Amino acid sequence: MLNRKYILSGLFVIFFCGSFYWRGNSLINYWKPVKQKSGYHVRYEHLDLAGKNSTCWKIISGDTEAIEEAVLKSITVESKHKVVTEIDYLAMTQDCCHFVKNRKYITFPLSTTEQNFPLAYSMVIHTNIEMFERLLRSIYAPQNVYCVHVDRKSPEPFHSAIHAIASCFNNVFIVGKLESVTYGSWSRVQADLNCMEELLQSPVPWRYLINVCGQDFPTKTNWEIVNSLIAKNSSNVMDSVPPPEFKKRRWEFHYETHKGVVRTHRTKSPPPIHSPMFVGGAYVLVTREFVRALFVNPETQAFFNWSEDTYSPDEHIWATLQRMPEIPGSIPYTPGPYKRDPVVTRAVKWSFEAGDVAKGAPYPPCTGRYRHQICIYGSGDLNWIVQQDPLFANKFDPRVDNTAVRCMEEYLRYKVINRTWSLKSSELDISKPPPHETITKAAGFS
Repeated sequence: MLNRKYILSGLFVIFFCGSFYWRGNSLINYWKPVKQKSGYHVRYEHLDLAGKNSTCWKIISGDTEAIEEAVLKSITVESKHKVVTEIDYLAMTQDCCHFVKNRKYITFPLSTTEQNFPLAYSMVIHTNIEMFERLLRSIYAPQNVYCVHVDRKSPEPFHSAIHAIASCFNNVFIVGKLESVTYGSWSRVQADLNCMEELLQSPVPWRYLINVCGQDFPTKTNWEIVNSLIAKNSSNVMDSVPPPEFKKRRWEFHYETHKGVVRTHRTKSPPPIHSPMFVGGAYVLVTREFVRALFVNPETQAFFNWSEDTYSPDEHIWATLQRMPEIPGSIPYTPGPYKRDPVVTRAVKWSFEAGDVAKGAPYPPCTGRYRHQICIYGSGDLNWIVQQDPLFANKFDPRVDNTAVRCMEEYLRYKVINRTWSLKSSELDISKPPPHETITKAAGFS
């Protein structure tokens, strides 16, 4: 039974936004009669994000000339991207119907598979309103549900703009309890837990939860993400490997949080769990049953309490829970010949691992800019990104290279328009452009 709030919100969209109409006993999309063109689903033309004379397909395909031109534009003053501000979003969201339509959000389930497999998102953010909104648009689907945690320290205009954006959707909400997040402290975990707890109360019957930060961006469409998770057969997806010796210090000593996280000389007791410790990343794709267990399993609760004064607990609590047999969706650890930690949740380029791939480096250097040893992607990184297995990549920032963000948006929307109806995702060959009519009519690539 649908929640009354959702029904009323839907009726608002029907009668005031003019997006749908009622036929018989069902609500269906209304499309003006159009002439069908081969290889292109014309009824989705209004969702196209590609600009006129876009060179994104060349950039994603690794065309050196197109990439060099994009890089030059990103550093040329007159060509620099004009950042969209909090004031801009407050103005745009005065008319929610226009905002949703103008920003080309997908407002109807694109397949039965997606409709029957809703997802939940925990979005922990603190700055860069434009990147947040573009991330939301890229992962948005009406059957999903989105919890947004805004750092309590963020400026009031940022909070106001986030609230304004969320208010335009009945399945996007701001979590009730906000944390003052300090990098490397328990507050980062607590922010996700706050969202997880509220998402469990949502009327949306979501199957998996995905946590993201404000500089993440998907590498796959919602349809691809859903099918990837269906194939996991109720298993969680996260990085989880035995800890190197230097990382054990993160929980062997007591840490205090002030403006930053500082290690003290006090040692901690062993963790209150019967399983060994593992380490991984802060980002997870976990089942609803996993999330529910976090709040009812006594051992998990004791582990959380014990972890509150450790360093960067988000990089060991999820990884450790993933190996505990009584935790839903967990997977036993199998030793393997890893030369480095496998990355399964995010495509990331670390400065200390980048280099000459021909000489054994795991990936080429960043073409954008390094920040805290992590690549903020540039246009020249996209060819590598779209060939990676992880469903998300980190980090993107339109202030560093807007073309990189825009081209990922166009690439994903092109696949939304063309892919699942007649093509499998794997059949989209990024090494060459699609047929001319499809590329120009469907996605605007040239």
